[in-house]
Amino acid sequence: MLEDTELLGLMNDLESDRVERTTTCQNTDKLAQAICAFSNDFPNHRKPGYLLIGVDDHGQAVNLKVTDQLLQNLSAIRSDGNILPLPALTVQKYGVPGTDSEIAVVEVLPSDVPPVRYKGCVWIRVGPRRAIATEMEERRLSERRTAASRTFDSRPCVGSSLKDLDCGLFLQLYLPYAVSPKVLEENNREIELQLASLRFYDLARKCPTYAGILLFGHDPLAWLPGAYIQFVRYDGVNLTDAVQTERQFSGDLLTTLQQMDDFIALQIRSWPEAQSPLREIIRADYPKEALREILMNAVMHRWYDNSTAPIRFYWFSDRIEIHSPGGLYGEATPDNFPRQVAYRNPVLAEAMKVLGYVNRFGRGVIRAQEVLKRNGNPEAEFTFESTAVLAILRRPS
Repeated sequence: MLEDTELLGLMNDLESDRVERTTTCQNTDKLAQAICAFSNDFPNHRKPGYLLIGVDDHGQAVNLKVTDQLLQNLSAIRSDGNILPLPALTVQKYGVPGTDSEIAVVEVLPSDVPPVRYKGCVWIRVGPRRAIATEMEERRLSERRTAASRTFDSRPCVGSSLKDLDCGLFLQLYLPYAVSPKVLEENNREIELQLASLRFYDLARKCPTYAGILLFGHDPLAWLPGAYIQFVRYDGVNLTDAVQTERQFSGDLLTTLQQMDDFIALQIRSWPEAQSPLREIIRADYPKEALREILMNAVMHRWYDNSTAPIRFYWFSDRIEIHSPGGLYGEATPDNFPRQVAYRNPVLAEAMKVLGYVNRFGRGVIRAQEVLKRNGNPEAEFTFESTAVLAILRRPS
């Protein structure tokens, strides 16, 4: 919480590159660009930036009613998937000292893994204004990240080299979705710089990051032995029953995720169900959307560094079990799951959002439960251990 003197100081400091003021919250693009710029912290203040809603360019509060809905809309900018990686921010309502006015304040912390992009563009603060970063400014942000990286997927895969990546996959199937067309038109950078700007290459160590290896590697298993999905379909309810189908999905995640998407559709059994003499709906033993969400959740959140075990995807006659190596991460606990989400692999999570395998951050399991309910299935059951998460989906009763 800001003290009254701090709030007034932010409102009146018209030249600061840590403060942006706006009288309205209608222009979502403007708000998101400001959040993106503060996350990048290009001046390297290592302090929060503040977006003040309800304050004019002269530092005066305007007649803005700060409702709960307005605060929720501001908070939703964080998780809608347009700002990547996810920004760290808080939203608060304040009364302006000495007046009856209210303002909303978005406090944005500097990102540990810059550059941060909004709709494919890297926004930064240049004095009191916003601007799209130049090639050199992006590089400075990438180099700063190298020292601050904390998560496994953003660390350098020491011993690997650019030759271990399929750069064609990156250039043709990923880059056009991750970076805005305008930026791509002006892009004359070397491949290493393009990879580094999206956290797939470490410029200091001159090697790919683990996220780069997972997404575009010729042979990810050479560096991460557990990075595959083991599928087994049993003709019964026990592990000792006969095996109908067995398959291992491995290789770069761009290819693996597409193969899994197609494969799941072939495994699901569906049938028409009459609702009235003139109307019928299609039921399935498992709705594809729910199964896909939970499997993608396992891929996104699993341990890649502390386990050589694969994700186990076991299909029994009465249920599906998905075992993901690695327990809950960060602030997530059995009590607040799935409302509280923390990302063990934020670079990988960002890539899956870019590729369309995640629609919105923090909603995957909740959405899966909703889809299961509509189809007549029980809710998915989750068991949490220190080294694994087990998800169980059951057929409709």
